[in-house]
Amino acid sequence: MKNIIKLLRPHQWLKNLFVFLPLFFSRHLLDLDYIIPTTIAFIAYNFAASSIYCFNDINDVESDKKHPTKKDRPIASGQISKIQAYILMIFMLMISVVIILSYSCKYNYDVLILILSYYVLNILYTKILKNIPIIDVFIVAFGFVLRLFVGGACTNIWISHWIVLMTFLLTLFLSFAKRRDDMVIFNSTGVATGHNINSYSFEFVNETISILASITMVCYIMYTVSEDVIARMNSSYLYVTSIFVLAGIVRYLQITIVDMKSGNPTKVLIKDRFLHVCIVGWIITFFIIIYT
Repeated sequence: MKNIIKLLRPHQWLKNLFVFLPLFFSRHLLDLDYIIPTTIAFIAYNFAASSIYCFNDINDVESDKKHPTKKDRPIASGQISKIQAYILMIFMLMISVVIILSYSCKYNYDVLILILSYYVLNILYTKILKNIPIIDVFIVAFGFVLRLFVGGACTNIWISHWIVLMTFLLTLFLSFAKRRDDMVIFNSTGVATGHNINSYSFEFVNETISILASITMVCYIMYTVSEDVIARMNSSYLYVTSIFVLAGIVRYLQITIVDMKSGNPTKVLIKDRFLHVCIVGWIITFFIIIYT
């Protein structure tokens, strides 16, 4: 059971919390009529994501065996066979589909289409798209935008272009930071963690993440002072939350460039206390401003 859980990577479900963002920004976070369908969509997305993780580990088993940390993954270490992983992969996808279709909602087919689109996109990513430089990180970032659309579709909440832009830019920044960590591992161990690692250089990645960090911060500040956002949120104090966003991005740059530990963004977000303060501070401040 321990190896099955490890294969399903439940800690990565943290990424799927993006499904709740439309709920949060639309000021419906405390509305049960919106919370229930969003939670169901979140759970369904988790199972679909775990199915993809199974497929990813099956496909990358040979390269994982050579990786300093991935070699301990259940399939790479021989704890779970490929056949068992395929069975688990199909089972997880079936559970996801059943969860969506079992909930009586006129938007559940929209959610199903979006989750299946995410699924197909990630199959293509694992087999083909991850081998194409730049396209690989853009696909990862777009996957987070799909999570936003799922959160909007299950509740019929309109999603602001600002939220889409910031989500895409932020996750693109995190994806390039992860590529930099792959390069660090390659230089120190000689193990290529990605098929297109030679298509990147430290100079290129450093400049790219710096540009993306700058654009993301400017985009967020513009969002907080936008007249339509101020009118919709009924507050002109949203700019106060910028301090947490700026501090969080700068801290992640430090983790990436100085500490060289940006290989797993999810684990970084789970373990780093400075980022915890930034995230919690942003949530509390934003919540107070728009909900009180």
